[in-house]
Amino acid sequence: MNNSTSEIIGNRYVLAVKDLPVSAKYYQEKLGLKSVWHGEGWHFLKRDSFFVMLGECPDDRSAFETKNHSYFAYIDVEGIDQLHGEYLKAGVDIIYPLKDKPWEQREFGIQTVDGHRIMFGQKI
Repeated sequence: MNNSTSEIIGNRYVLAVKDLPVSAKYYQEKLGLKSVWHGEGWHFLKRDSFFVMLGECPDDRSAFETKNHSYFAYIDVEGIDQLHGEYLKAGVDIIYPLKDKPWEQREFGIQTVDGHRIMFGQKI
């Protein structure tokens, strides 16, 4: 039991990317996030309650190299079919097709320009 008076009120995903301008453009043009702030080596983007902090790390290992360890988020959404259609139209790399799962989620997965994987799901 937690007797703390503090409360966790949200989260932000911090991702290492190879080429910050390319990655920021992808999140804006393909995934529909809006730029919130950017400065040397960082770009923060948001769509609704999905907040991403991109940090430029050109010499670090690529997320593509980590395969299944490249998953960083499962995003709960309303309107999963519409979001899936939006991403198909935008040319997003959908690596797991939209499907109803036995854990009562309708979900699909994407891979970003940097190789990070994101799952999107809606309770059914």
